[in-house]
Amino acid sequence: MTAEVIVYSTTFCPYCVRAKSLLERKGVAFTEINLDQEAPEVKVELMQKTRHRTVPQIFIKDQFIGGFDQLYALEKEGKLDDLLA
Repeated sequence: MTAEVIVYSTTFCPYCVRAKSLLERKGVAFTEINLDQEAPEVKVELMQKTRHRTVPQIFIKDQFIGGFDQLYALEKEGKLDDLLA
């Protein structure tokens, strides 16, 4: 699986941990951007781009797929592997 995956997260977010764990179990390499460690403008730009205020925010191949619930739903439906290919 070679798709570029970016996970925007925060330090103490249980859904971020779950999303990263799911990706790690699948052997998916991803880039994590911890919003707690970024300039406030990064979070503002992300929220303007996605219109979502929560984390994680997950992108696969520059496509916003949502958060953990959406990632898990894709996995459960058998569609995540196709997106990651």
